[in-house]
Amino acid sequence: MESNVYQATQKRIKHAVEQLGLSLNVYESLKSPDRLIESSLPVKMDDGSIRSFTAFRAQHSNVLGPYKGGIRYHTDVNANEIKAMSIWMTLKCAIARVPYGGGKGGVICNPENLSSKELERISRQYIRAMSPVLGPEKDIPAPDVNTNAQVMAWMTDEYCRIRGFNDLGIVTGKPLDMGGCVGRETATGRGVFYAVQQAAKMINLPLKDAVVAVQGYGNVGYYAALFLWEKGCKIVAVTDSTGGAYDEKGLNPKELYEHKKQTGSVKRYKNSSNINSAELFTLNCDIIVPAALGNQITADIAKNIKAKIIGEGANGPITPEADEILKEKNILVVPDVLASSGGVIVSYFEWVQNNYSFYWPSEEIEKQLEQKIVEAFTYLYNYSASWENKITIREAAFMYAIKRLADIMKIRGWIV
Repeated sequence: MESNVYQATQKRIKHAVEQLGLSLNVYESLKSPDRLIESSLPVKMDDGSIRSFTAFRAQHSNVLGPYKGGIRYHTDVNANEIKAMSIWMTLKCAIARVPYGGGKGGVICNPENLSSKELERISRQYIRAMSPVLGPEKDIPAPDVNTNAQVMAWMTDEYCRIRGFNDLGIVTGKPLDMGGCVGRETATGRGVFYAVQQAAKMINLPLKDAVVAVQGYGNVGYYAALFLWEKGCKIVAVTDSTGGAYDEKGLNPKELYEHKKQTGSVKRYKNSSNINSAELFTLNCDIIVPAALGNQITADIAKNIKAKIIGEGANGPITPEADEILKEKNILVVPDVLASSGGVIVSYFEWVQNNYSFYWPSEEIEKQLEQKIVEAFTYLYNYSASWENKITIREAAFMYAIKRLADIMKIRGWIV
């Protein structure tokens, strides 16, 4: 993700503040995180050497409640990316109406080159370094790129060791046996599906036989593809970091996922031809789900996109310049602050269940998640259409979230 994503996010906030006619005090209060913690994690490697890893935690705003946000392990992690994503988390929580503020964390590393024991040591060291600013009522981490339930289990255990007692609400996305929530693994992808399904209803696009392309085939991309496929969509193309698979007759997402687990790639899936992400984005399809990393759809790519709907499963996959082109082409973009909010919504459900030590069935989780996504999408879609010069759903989302945050900051006496 390019370093200018932080400045781009600040520009979007300022634009929304100006559109709403709010005081610039609102912009000044929301343009930057409350704090950014940077730490060096000295970790003992399997060969006995010590290696230091740079780690971050950004805490944007806790006006709605404790900071909340995932932790990613990736070589491209940087301070600007982490700060931008902490802002997006604040907006996601405001839009979904869950009582959290935005946070985000990351460690600069390549998990593919680390053993399980090395990953465990990094995870525990991260919690030791950040524990003074973490807590169920302060800041609650969760999984993100290249982290999972096992990483969350190590982090939870380390925090409980530091505290001297079990405090399971410190982290969400945990294994079920450690107080995790049913449906958390599928939550972000399911949220993308619910958002895209609602978008399709709004433009009268039947999902049966709708042609879909998915960039990124990790947790989010896979489940978004699976749920769309189960609704009758035809998944014709999928890419991951190694290449892609294309078949105009359609791919079976379950079989493709098994193929990826066995071979490490979606390439060479039966009857498919290779395709890269740039080619995938410009296919003649109805729906695109970018579910990899940021800044994947540039202005040059946007000019050739033919899809009717783009559901952002990743954080910031479309550059601001590309966004303007897609707006001119009247392509319905379901922004990340809405489409990929399923993870934080179900994380909230997990946190509530941990606090009460009472756990809900999967049917209740899915029902509540769908209700929140549909309500938010419907409101934002109608709000965007109500403007004389129609605004995008992304603009509507920023405006709704910022207006809500401004109102609460005013009530609390944070701004005048």
